[in-house]
Amino acid sequence: METWELILLFSSAFLGGIAVFLFKNGNTNRLKLVLSFSGAYLFAITVLHLMPDVYSSGSSQIGLFILGGFLLQILMEQFSEGIEHGHIHKHDHGPSGFPIGIMISLCLHAFLEGMPLAKGQHTELVYGIALHHIPAAFALGSVLVHSRQPKIKTIIFLAFFALMSPLGYALSFRIGEGTFGDIDIYFESIMGVVIGIFLHISTTILFESSVDHKFNLKKVVAVLLGVGIALAGYFLH
Repeated sequence: METWELILLFSSAFLGGIAVFLFKNGNTNRLKLVLSFSGAYLFAITVLHLMPDVYSSGSSQIGLFILGGFLLQILMEQFSEGIEHGHIHKHDHGPSGFPIGIMISLCLHAFLEGMPLAKGQHTELVYGIALHHIPAAFALGSVLVHSRQPKIKTIIFLAFFALMSPLGYALSFRIGEGTFGDIDIYFESIMGVVIGIFLHISTTILFESSVDHKFNLKKVVAVLLGVGIALAGYFLH
């Protein structure tokens, strides 16, 4: 488990979140391009690397876990309100004003995203998760600011969220080593669930990247660039 990968997973989410204090004019066009790029990259990595690896196990039930992960993400989005896609919602969240449902769902999502790194090193996937978390963390930071949380609390909550993927990464690494006994025999099933989540997130991003199906050259270039880099990594692997 490389230290730089853990640092990248944490810093991308944390810096993406605190960037909300720097961009107060509401202009998120650049973040939307990053989101389009990361969605395309994550989808390509899932298809090119994760799915072939998990299906090579020979289990006939992997598809059930992939479907389960897809449906799980739909359920989590009922609480996160689509922040995983970079959506920014500005409305009240209960008497306390704290968006607890969004926080719990988004942290669970980030934790699960860190888990596919147990068997083998998918450096490309680390990049994809890191890029994907930049707009997601920015959206979370925007919600926290709008809910009138003190600045220091907002930073702490963003740091907590940023820790989730590294923690999932660390757990998956231990599972891969068999540290927790025979739990590693369930790894392919865990992978299937995470793949389902990735498929939902990435395809939703790609579908939403074109509003009213209008041609947007910048977003098309971002998507093609994401797929192109993933393909380059695939053929050079």
